[in-house]
Amino acid sequence: MHFSVIEPAAGRERAAAHDWNAGAYQQHQWLWRFLPAPQGAPRRFVFRRHDAGDLPRFYVVSEAQPSSPTPNWAVRSKAYAPQLAPGDELAFELRANPVVTTRGADGRSRRHDVVMQAKKRLLAEQGLARWAQWQSPQRPALPDLVRSAGSAWILARAGKLGVVIDETTLQVEGYMQHRGKSDELRFSTVDFSGRLRVVDPDALGRALIDGVGHGKAFGCGLLLVRRLG
Repeated sequence: MHFSVIEPAAGRERAAAHDWNAGAYQQHQWLWRFLPAPQGAPRRFVFRRHDAGDLPRFYVVSEAQPSSPTPNWAVRSKAYAPQLAPGDELAFELRANPVVTTRGADGRSRRHDVVMQAKKRLLAEQGLARWAQWQSPQRPALPDLVRSAGSAWILARAGKLGVVIDETTLQVEGYMQHRGKSDELRFSTVDFSGRLRVVDPDALGRALIDGVGHGKAFGCGLLLVRRLG
């Protein structure tokens, strides 16, 4: 595995800007150019866009080592084989697409944005149809709703990730809804950060390589960690 940083090459930022025309729905396909593979072969990688100022920058974990298709982009790669042990304490960052799955009357399962689902539940408790109808001071502010729904989502998954998350350091913010060309809501993202303690190194190792949650083609799921101190 490789951990790579892809960003405009020094002195070629303007040319790189002309290359870059991918939105949230095209970023994965755009990055394929850096990871050539035979026709029909799956491209196994997870990534996160983490801009530097006005310029796009990507962190990528991939099986193959990326290479730039043009001189306008610089690629820095290193072998990626995290050495983890029970009890290790790490800082983490994660941009995720937090969803819950429900089953409808037709028996089909559907995924729902956890924040919108929390809104729906609260409105049902109040007997209301729309958020704007709830004028009570007890109505939670959106950042509080994001924090509570997002915290519940990540904490519920900590065991499968092989970690214990320090709730006192957990930050849940940056909620964004991403819409398609028809202005239909397609997916949402939330940024998580804080500290964790490793319980199961193998489980965490898999999460670092495979990503967390859904929406990986949209730049979600790449778990970034660093040692404290």
